[in-house]
This record gives sequence, structure tokens and C-alpha cells, in this order.
Amino acid sequence: MVDVMGTGAVGAGLLGHETDAEMLAVRLAHAQRLGNMGWAEWHLHTGETIWSDQVYTIFGRDPAEGPIALPQLAKHVEPADVAALDRLLWAAVQGVDPVQAEFRIRRGGELRDLRVVLEPLMAPGGPIGLHGVIQDITGRRRAERMMSESRRQLLETREQAAEDRHVMLALRAAILPDPGCRPDLPHTRIAVRYVPAEKTANLGGDWFEATPAPDGRLLLAVGDVSGHGLPAIAHMAQLRHALVGLAMTGRPANRLLDWLNELVLHQLTDTTATAIVGHLDPETRVFAWSQAGHPAPILVRDGAASRLDQPRGVLLGAASGRPYELAITRLRPGDLLLMFTDGLVERRTRDIDVGLDLALAAARDVPGGDLEAGLDRMLSDIGGPNPEDDACLLGVGILS
Repeated sequence: MVDVMGTGAVGAGLLGHETDAEMLAVRLAHAQRLGNMGWAEWHLHTGETIWSDQVYTIFGRDPAEGPIALPQLAKHVEPADVAALDRLLWAAVQGVDPVQAEFRIRRGGELRDLRVVLEPLMAPGGPIGLHGVIQDITGRRRAERMMSESRRQLLETREQAAEDRHVMLALRAAILPDPGCRPDLPHTRIAVRYVPAEKTANLGGDWFEATPAPDGRLLLAVGDVSGHGLPAIAHMAQLRHALVGLAMTGRPANRLLDWLNELVLHQLTDTTATAIVGHLDPETRVFAWSQAGHPAPILVRDGAASRLDQPRGVLLGAASGRPYELAITRLRPGDLLLMFTDGLVERRTRDIDVGLDLALAAARDVPGGDLEAGLDRMLSDIGGPNPEDDACLLGVGILS
């Protein structure tokens, strides 16, 4: 009875060990599948080759064909990578530490990336074989190549955008007057700030003009042509140059806008524009102006800021035969007149009325004695450069 129990206990122990070994083998096979890796052994003296199941999967080889012997392995490697395999095998049989390399094989007409780690099977007389771990890293390398290509394309896009921005800024600088070159007129101080959009793709057609007219008055104008990029800049150049030429006639601002409207309607296809055009007489301090769908100027007087009442006027290019009205504003010593484009006050993230209120509040703090610094401070108080549109700010201070 004791013998039977003893024999049973031994049998149960053996069964337990077999079960543990089977579970370990199952887990090992599962781990190899998850990592897409397997192991192989090549015995140099006997030529025996042993592969785990996953290596057959990696090579796309039927287990019935048996493993690939070491001398035949190069035939399955992409020709350009055979040298890498040769260096790996040479390093493995010459040393005692594991060595690794990557090369490609063809599986069903498809290139696969493999990483192979080899270490020698050592005996007293030297290495008798090689043990290797083989992993298919095709998915990882494809992802890395895709990321590298994406980074390259992004870099090219950024470089092209920077070049486009440089070209457009240079073109616009050549077209617009230098903000630092201000006419020297009695009783008047002028300062201009032109702030390009922060986003390259949205460079627009804002413009300004401040130049003496033949009769001694000062031609003042700001405007904004619809659209972005080079087409808007080209249309802006035509409109501004046309205004400078037409102003030589000495005709009032509303008549100049009539002519500019006809120009936009008949020459600048699919374009509209806004503008304020006026003449300032530095002796009488009378500002005679008209507007075409443009934000009204701000007048700062005795520490209070307000928007001037607008005369009637539609967008340039919107309609024909609708005359522009002329407004007369009598300025006083100490007054500050601010003309601007909508990029100064308009933001995607806020209502334009909020921007106008900010502009009025900031205008009150512009010091008459330092107009240059005052415009910088005003731009900062309103929110800095507009990310999506150019902004032009023209300040005219009336001296005693």
C-alpha cells in the first residue's frame, strides 16, 4: 500500500513538471509572437540548424522545408545588405560577446527589416556554433521612415513659407513709403506704424500715404485691399499709386475716391477695398476727408478720445454711381488724429467693438510730445500684432 502511494506521488510530481514545462513553452511562444521575434541555433561542426516556430513566420518559410542553413542565409538577404550579414557573422565567431546588426530580407516579394543578435556557443576549443535572436522590426522602421519623411516635408514647408514671407515683405517694403520718412510740414508731427501679420500665409494689402500735395496741403490716407498674399499686395500697389497720381489734380478727397472706385470696379477684378483719404491744411488745420467702408479716425482732444462721424461712402469696388461725401474736421493745437486699418482692432477671438473700445482707451494715453513712443505703446495696449491680418496706424499731431 505504501509502495503504491509512493509511486503515485512520484507520478503526480512528474506530471506536474510536464505541465509546468508545457505552460512555459506556451508562454514563450506567445511572447515571441507578441514581440515578433524568435531564436535560432547554427552548429558549425555538424551543420545542424534549429529554429523556433516564430523564425519560420518571420522568414515566411514552411516548417516542412526546415530551417535555412547558415551558408545559405545570404541568399535570402537583400543583396545590398549581404555585407552587413557577413560582418555580423565574422564578429560573432571572432568574439565572445553578443553582436547585433540589421539587414533586410524578401518575404513574398516584400522587404522586411530584421534585427539579429548573435553570440557564439563556446567550447574549450573555441566556438562550436552560434545562437541568435531574430526580430522582425519592419513596422517600427516604417513608422520611423514615415516620421522622418513627415519632418522633412514639414521643414521644407516651413522654409518655403519663410521664403515666401521674405519675398512678400521685401515687395511690400519696396511698394510702400518708408514709415521713417515723414514730410516736414509746419505745425504738424507725423508717425506711422506698419505691423505685418504674424502668420505668413495671411500677408495682406494694407497701405498708407502721407505726402505733401502740390498746393501745400498734406495728403493722408490709409486703406486695406481684400485678400492675402501677392495678389493683395499687387492690387494694393495699383490702388496706392493711382491715388498718388490722382492727388496731383488737387481735387477733393471724395472725388479721388470716386475715381478709385471706378479703378477697382473695372481694373482690379474680384477685388474690394476700404480707404480713408483726406487733405490736411497745416495752416488752417482743416482736415477734409472721405471714407469708403473704412473705420472712422480717432480724434484725441484734451485727454478724451472719440471716433469722428463718418461721411457716407461704400466699399471701393462694391457699386458704381454712389457718390462719396466729404467731411470737414477742424483740428486744434494739441489734437491727435489717428487713422488705422481694421487689423489694429479686429481679432477672430473678440468682437470688433471690443477692439475699438480698446483703441479708444489706448489712444487717450498717447503723449503728444513723443508720438513715436506713443504709437508703440498704443499697439501694445491693444494686444500687439494681429496674428491674422496686417495693421497700419497713422498718427498726426497738431502743434501750436
